[in-house]
Amino acid sequence: MPLLKPDPTFYPSPKMAMQSPPEKLSYLALINSKKDDRPDAIAVVDLDPDSASYGKLVGSVDMTKPGDELHHFGWNACSSCLCPYAPHPHMERRYLIVPGINTSRIHVLDTKPDPKNPKVVKVIEPEVLAERTGYAAPHTVHCGPDGIYVSALGAPSGDGPGGTLVMDPETFEIKGKWEIDRGPQQLAYDVWWHLGLDTMVTSTWGTPNMVKAGVNPELLLAGKYGNKLHFWNLRKRRHVQQLELGAEQQMALELRPAHDPAKAYGFLGVVLSLKDLSSSIWVWYREDGKNGSNGKWGIKKIIEIPATPADPAKLPPLLQGFKAEPPLVTDINLSLDDRYLYVSCWGSGEFIQYDVSDPFNPKKSSSIRLGGIVNRSVHPAKPKQALNGGPQMVEISRDGKRVYFSNGLYTPWDDQFYPDGVRGWVAKVDVTEKGMKIDSKFFLEVEGMRTHQMRLEGGDASSDSFCYS
Repeated sequence: MPLLKPDPTFYPSPKMAMQSPPEKLSYLALINSKKDDRPDAIAVVDLDPDSASYGKLVGSVDMTKPGDELHHFGWNACSSCLCPYAPHPHMERRYLIVPGINTSRIHVLDTKPDPKNPKVVKVIEPEVLAERTGYAAPHTVHCGPDGIYVSALGAPSGDGPGGTLVMDPETFEIKGKWEIDRGPQQLAYDVWWHLGLDTMVTSTWGTPNMVKAGVNPELLLAGKYGNKLHFWNLRKRRHVQQLELGAEQQMALELRPAHDPAKAYGFLGVVLSLKDLSSSIWVWYREDGKNGSNGKWGIKKIIEIPATPADPAKLPPLLQGFKAEPPLVTDINLSLDDRYLYVSCWGSGEFIQYDVSDPFNPKKSSSIRLGGIVNRSVHPAKPKQALNGGPQMVEISRDGKRVYFSNGLYTPWDDQFYPDGVRGWVAKVDVTEKGMKIDSKFFLEVEGMRTHQMRLEGGDASSDSFCYS
């Protein structure tokens, strides 16, 4: 039965979302990197600082079969349900849609009866996904005003093109492939939008065959990984513009549009430059400075994070010839007030806060280090324990005062850059006007599993879209 009034975790604007109660739980993807019969899982983490189990696992649910490699899961419904043209404003933020990038299997979890013990209520098998969409390797889930959008890396053969599919937010049936006209788009990765501009944006990584065995040096040096952004008419489902970053820019990954629907810009993280192993942050924007639905988009590099010279003996084989530790920016996230951009440097272990109040002139405002390929920086809770992995998937509380990050990327890539094996952990920083401070009381380690995406109870900075300023 539909609700008689909107879900209280839906907010018309980011400003109203920032005034909501603090989160008490999060859902965390746990990946079994071993070739055995243990499935991946979604765990529940206690985020209440007044709780005796603060920073610990308080529940979990296994997936139905092993080998999924859970990735960027998301809610079935969110604040975009309050958009004026939304057909379902009385839905609930209740179900988690959990894709497996390796198996192409999608699990649907119900969190309502017992939030600490979610249950698998539906499984979409890869054969169904392939038959109805022609896609495989589902990657990122976003709830939109008219359905659940899921990006996919490629076709069942493992080649391209990748793209976007749509699920019904109530029955979880696969509706089909989203694109009517994909234009030149072939590679896929993230998908997001500017609802106020009727524009969708997609980024580019590689096909399943290009990524499933780790970084392919031949493809990398030939500049074959993604280096483009694609813009689409959201209502008409048609490609309208392609922006090229340059062949030396490789792996254009996370998209973070401004949360304010009246703002016509967003941020993109790029993992690697073939020129010098640097990572970079780019801003896309309307070239005419207007917010109409027919203008052209431009893109500009606004941040460059350099690689650091390093002793080859301390580097994995893939990097020894370069004699440098790349930052490897693998995730970024934007606070709901569009003020702070958080950047995860998974290679160097640096976690950076930039003030992007002026998106074209960012200022580095704070930085901490945990893990990293060379330094293995320690957490204050375990000052004698060298950490491997580094800040990776990052999530921000609605009020912007707490930031959480995990350290696992993707099993075959983990093993290339951290050959000793990534041991799963999650850390938290508290945010003040003076910058970031590591919470010494919050350090979650998960024995035998790697950690990836987190979703906060009631929504977070990368799960919701808003239609009002």
